[in-house]
Amino acid sequence: MSLEVTGKLLVKNPTQVVSDKFRKREFVLELAEEINGSTYTNFAKMQLVQQKCDILDRFNEGDTVKVSFNIKGNRWEKDGKVNYITNLDAWRIEAAGVGAPAQSAGAPAGYAPANAAPAPNPGNFYNPSPENVDDLPF
Repeated sequence: MSLEVTGKLLVKNPTQVVSDKFRKREFVLELAEEINGSTYTNFAKMQLVQQKCDILDRFNEGDTVKVSFNIKGNRWEKDGKVNYITNLDAWRIEAAGVGAPAQSAGAPAGYAPANAAPAPNPGNFYNPSPENVDDLPF
């Protein structure tokens, strides 16, 4: 499953060498979601792996970017307990310059660059569930 999201590159970490055969680079996107006239800020930690780690070099913190990514999950058992981990694996990053659409086709409704509109309640970091959002047209 391939998804896209547009947001502000907030944090750009250095590449980590996990083993001789694996390296990763994490970064954080700031996403703004408007719900019922209020803007809520979300932060998505994503990663690039292997040769894709270098993609991030051409972008600076503060840039608005469009990221194409896949959701990856792993399951493992340790000491009789089953654990799960989910990663947002980016595979393409593009500049989302002036004139670019604020919302990508694969992004959930309401996602736009954090600088698209000022947040009326800048302290809100609430991510309501879809059933709490009134999206009826009447």
